Amino acid sequence: MAPTDETGQEAQQSSPFGTTPPTGPPAAGGTTGPNGRMPRWLPRAMVLALALVAAFQLGSWAFHQVTGLLINILIAFFLALAIEPAVGWMASRGMRRGLAAFVVFIGVVIVSAGFVTLLGSILADQIIKMIEGFPEYLDSVIHWINTHFKTDLKRVDIQEGVLRSDWLRNYVQNSATGVLDVSAQVLGGLFQLLTIALFSFYFAADGPRLRRALCSVLPPARQAEVLRAWEIAVNKTGGYIYSRGLMALISGAAHFVLLQMLDVPYAPVLAVWVGLVSQFIPTIGTYLAGALPMLIAFTVDPWYALWVLIFVVVYQQFENYVLQPKLTSKTVDIHPAVAFGSVIAGTALLGAVGALIAIPAIATLQAFLGAYVKRYDVTDDPRVHGHRWRGEGPGLIVRTRRLWARRPGAERPEDGGPGQGSA
Repeated sequence: MAPTDETGQEAQQSSPFGTTPPTGPPAAGGTTGPNGRMPRWLPRAMVLALALVAAFQLGSWAFHQVTGLLINILIAFFLALAIEPAVGWMASRGMRRGLAAFVVFIGVVIVSAGFVTLLGSILADQIIKMIEGFPEYLDSVIHWINTHFKTDLKRVDIQEGVLRSDWLRNYVQNSATGVLDVSAQVLGGLFQLLTIALFSFYFAADGPRLRRALCSVLPPARQAEVLRAWEIAVNKTGGYIYSRGLMALISGAAHFVLLQMLDVPYAPVLAVWVGLVSQFIPTIGTYLAGALPMLIAFTVDPWYALWVLIFVVVYQQFENYVLQPKLTSKTVDIHPAVAFGSVIAGTALLGAVGALIAIPAIATLQAFLGAYVKRYDVTDDPRVHGHRWRGEGPGLIVRTRRLWARRPGAERPEDGGPGQGSA
């Protein structure tokens, strides 16, 4: 006889197959199924969650490992866009596209190497002159100190004290241990430049093939938009390089005339330095460009450095308000505030690379979005032109008269004031 509870009913229900399933204590929280087993979806959900977490961690690790390569590819892509007009012009004249890209790259490398060589020779000569003239400069400083402070300093004693000091010994040791680090950084920089050059050459030489490969995976409607965006990017990037190069030429010529008039040494190379650095390094390029001519002019005459500073400031204002709006109105026509904000954002995202490519990138985006934004005629409301809207009410003079009439003690028209006749 089956056991029963207090109500007389069977304590266990028989199964449809005639057997009685075993009973157990109910699970806490009710997470088990009706038969006391784990739901079938829970193990698969746990495995899927673990797989997603592992995939995210692996993707994040891989992305951080190839971040440098992605930045190099981005730089190479913008360089290829910059030289695309020259390569396309040569290719349209019958030259093979690969040979045209090679010729353009050789020209860029020769100009860059020549500029770096000349600039390095200037710095080396100036450093040698400073080292050779340092004892005389130190003697003049010691003489001035002895004269004004009644001391008896000697250059030999100062040199022996410096040579025997602990900080010089530590500096030499740290420099010796850091030679390998500097060498590794130089090799890494050369490898990075080689990577950028190779990718830029491939992008420029195989530009049509790359566009065909990209359009082959898109529907026809999207292909037209991609090709239009590509053309806009080429025009804006090439226009940016063209306008900046022209302004660099004008800036270099103007500063060359000044430095030549002041008889500052290495005037041609300094003029090229000012032109390139002031135009292709945003925001702070002008100050970096003017520092080197000022320093070399100071070695000739301190007043020459002041004249160079004044000329740099005046020319910068002329360039910002007269020259730049005319040259960039048809190439990279963006507001100065937008350009400055894009440089700040690019610097925060990609550092110096972002600062260099921020302006052509934002100009391309602005031109591409402008093609899809519908424009309307602007109303003739005075507020559009910065004038205050006066409305239909009384003017300022009438309102002032009414306020004056409402002051305490003022005569009311109904009280028989001046100008009011008797009833």
